Amino acid sequence: MNGQPKILSTELLSNNWYKLYKYVYEFTKRTGSIEKQTREVYDRGNGATILLYNKEQGTVILTRQFRLPTFVNGNETGMLIETCAGLLDLDNPEDCIRRETEEETGYKISAIKKVYEAYMSPGSVTEILYFFVAEYTKEMKVNAGGGIEKEQEDIEVLELPFQQAIDMMAKGEIKDGKTIMLLQHLQVMGGIHRM
Repeated sequence: MNGQPKILSTELLSNNWYKLYKYVYEFTKRTGSIEKQTREVYDRGNGATILLYNKEQGTVILTRQFRLPTFVNGNETGMLIETCAGLLDLDNPEDCIRRETEEETGYKISAIKKVYEAYMSPGSVTEILYFFVAEYTKEMKVNAGGGIEKEQEDIEVLELPFQQAIDMMAKGEIKDGKTIMLLQHLQVMGGIHRM
């Protein structure tokens, strides 16, 4: 690329839940020609996600909740199995994921490990997601989890054998991208017992 993209105009299309913008910009193609393009970009902030695992039991903690976008796009029930996750708001990624873990799963975790960060839908969404793993034990369970009612969260906490979660992913029963990435991360690292 021969030059930086140049933003020509920005229009706020919606500020309902998060912000949807329309950008008009100039982009220098590999050939050197400059092209004017228009794109819509959804800004919902950045987020963090975590996969909790227990070496001794060979289990992982996942969640199940209703996700409207999946329902309107072919998921019959709208229910999705996922790793615990949340938006950063004003927190740093580590503080965010500790808070979300306790709210959603009921586990108060201590040591967490960042494994990577990734743009999850770079064609239309600004969000970068920070990925973590952490070990959990039964002693870390401080409440039932399930999310925050005032945020309209209704989250089921699932404790599954790691191999069962891998099998569910292979059968298409787990379709969430961040969850697949973290399960595969553990799998590539040799499974739970070698973490």
